Amino acid sequence: MALNKIVNTFDEAVADIPDGAIILVGNFAGPGGTPFYLIQALRKKGSRNLTIVANTAGGIGLTLDYDDHRILYENKQVKKVIASFPFSASASKPTAAENQIRAKEVELDLVPQGTLAERIRCGAAGIPAFYTSTGYGTVIAEGKETRDFDGKHYIMERAIKADYALVRAYKADMKGNLVFRGTMRQFNPIMAMNARITIAEVDEIVPAGNIDPEAVVVPGIFVKRIVKIQQPLPFPRNLNRNFWAKA
Repeated sequence: MALNKIVNTFDEAVADIPDGAIILVGNFAGPGGTPFYLIQALRKKGSRNLTIVANTAGGIGLTLDYDDHRILYENKQVKKVIASFPFSASASKPTAAENQIRAKEVELDLVPQGTLAERIRCGAAGIPAFYTSTGYGTVIAEGKETRDFDGKHYIMERAIKADYALVRAYKADMKGNLVFRGTMRQFNPIMAMNARITIAEVDEIVPAGNIDPEAVVVPGIFVKRIVKIQQPLPFPRNLNRNFWAKA
């Protein structure tokens, strides 16, 4: 009998996330690829001392103002953040994460964006570490092993391996194969292949075999749970031309 990966509610999907978990959160600089409802459910669950790995620390103000994973910081659920852009785009409007980092309430691991993607990808591929020239000679390199290759300087970066990944996809079949659209296809695919338990928030769930295999970005073997969105969001998921023309 086929394994049923469909979960009826977002609360049920995150119910086993414990205190102290390492969690990958798909996002970039806007709502398109953010697992909005999974984040709301995690806040409601109230798990504490979390390590959040994401491109931002939420609430940076580059696009729409909406409740992304900044609400986890506002609820004091985060112990550590690993991110490339943890601070607000406006110095006069610091994020909750920024305030907590400055107050030493949350530990920060600041990672260049390409390095962050590679650390996540290596965690998925079983590669424990790699060398990169990005950050050599800067604070990024402090405390890290350095080596020379062919006359160039490199620092060693360790892979990230997570307990959970909260990702956003457009469509899934009942086996968990995922299809992405637009800005959903940023950190989501590599995060989905990294974690011990990947939970996908999707617009549509179709029977197995209804997705063209060539369109599958993340195979279902990596995905443990899928949850279908049941209600429209108060903001656009994608860069809708008509919406932005009126903005």
